[in-house]
Amino acid sequence: MHTLHDIKPKGTVTFRKPVREDGAAIWQLISDCKPLDENSMYCNLLQADHFRDTCVVAEMDGEIVGWVSGYLLPHDEDTLFVWQVAVSEAARGKGVGGRMLNALLDRKECRGVRRMQTTITRDNDASWALFTKLADKQDALLDDQAHFTRDTHFVGQHDTEHMVTITLPAALRRAA
Repeated sequence: MHTLHDIKPKGTVTFRKPVREDGAAIWQLISDCKPLDENSMYCNLLQADHFRDTCVVAEMDGEIVGWVSGYLLPHDEDTLFVWQVAVSEAARGKGVGGRMLNALLDRKECRGVRRMQTTITRDNDASWALFTKLADKQDALLDDQAHFTRDTHFVGQHDTEHMVTITLPAALRRAA
């Protein structure tokens, strides 16, 4: 039986850790969010299962409308690497991308994070806007440099990915 507290108004976006049963819906969301690079469905299943503590699902009206995949760098657990951010057309304009990143930073698993990194191609205006806005709101330093280059790493098959590093101020570090 539902109580009044269980019922969310239509259009309310909530955030949670993914479960492996979300893998197929995550894969479909990414497929629908062109020009995001698509991974195999199996990759998304593993992310939702093995990396659930550093990934976020956004739901609206019972549907997955947002996804952030990330992980703590194995050689530097102070750094959270954000692999992908996807927001469905139905949820755009609601600040879902930034809210998912903040929800992730607020998790106890990320309490030691001092830097957030991601890679972005120069022409991905939406990602640049998202991460620049996050850095501004966090009063953080944003830096970027070419990381995976078109000719050296992608043998001409993909645009250069710039490593974006957001250094979070110590004063804003979250407590457990």
